[in-house]
Amino acid sequence: MNYDVTAMGELLIDFTQNGISEQGNNLFEANPGGAPCNVLAMLNKLGKKTAFIGKVGDDLFGRLLTKVVSQAGIDINGLVSDTSSRTTLAFVQNSPDGDRDFSFYRNPGADQMITSSEVRTDIIQNSKVFHFGTLSLTDEPARSATQSAVNAAMEAEVLISFDPNLRPPLWHSLGEAKKQMAWGCSQCKVLKIAEEELTFLTGKDTLANGIVSLREQFPNIALILVTKGKNGAESFFKDIHVSVPSYLGVKTIDTTGAGDTFCGSCLSYLIDHNLETLTEQQLVSMLKFANAAASLVTTKKGAILSMPTRAEIMQLIQQNK
Repeated sequence: MNYDVTAMGELLIDFTQNGISEQGNNLFEANPGGAPCNVLAMLNKLGKKTAFIGKVGDDLFGRLLTKVVSQAGIDINGLVSDTSSRTTLAFVQNSPDGDRDFSFYRNPGADQMITSSEVRTDIIQNSKVFHFGTLSLTDEPARSATQSAVNAAMEAEVLISFDPNLRPPLWHSLGEAKKQMAWGCSQCKVLKIAEEELTFLTGKDTLANGIVSLREQFPNIALILVTKGKNGAESFFKDIHVSVPSYLGVKTIDTTGAGDTFCGSCLSYLIDHNLETLTEQQLVSMLKFANAAASLVTTKKGAILSMPTRAEIMQLIQQNK
């Protein structure tokens, strides 16, 4: 295998509010982002070999993203540049507790315009894990391109990981969002889902009922990872249920990429351990590490360039023993 993890999806600029100018205008910082590449950036920090498949515009932001992703050590042979559409932009407004409100400029964005013929299936087939989300399922031709990528992974028996990453403003309807989230769940073996996304997808009022519903509907999912923000994370594997608190002793300034950092940390662990034989102790270990990594990324703005090192993660775990 040439790659540990290949991910496909959106690559964009997150403009994060960063103070006020002398004239009283909002200042925005251009942070390279997009969930799939955030996941890969964390994996790279942990010594894994990664590749990205996607599309950016042949513009100032597209060139910036290409450079940043390459510098992060992510293989960009599957990244296409488009002369006819612009790179997607997201403006992120942070509230005092670090939570976010998104405004997207993507009509269409270059990431939506990737076609099936542009997907490097050879890269996917040479990977241990293939990871994707729903932002590449909102519109054609990216939806069909994502479906062919998943099919290629399935045929090559590559482990498939999925994160619904629901962003309501990007969908024509929430009914369509639910349908595509369900399709993603039907394809994966590892699911990383936020607690509110679980509620949205299953319509159940408690996490326990949501998991029961999810498992009935998607018996293909071997491992379910539920992130709960400052309330930590839970994992469900066979008859093992593990709940681990988060690390709250850090100064959170931007929660962008926290879930992706968590996801990348878990995928790194799964590459080093056998998914079929995970023990309760291993799951606790994995979640502790992933929670610590996610906490640390919230202490900086942006995600791709803010990923913590293994040493920093271990130090936070030691301090909280």
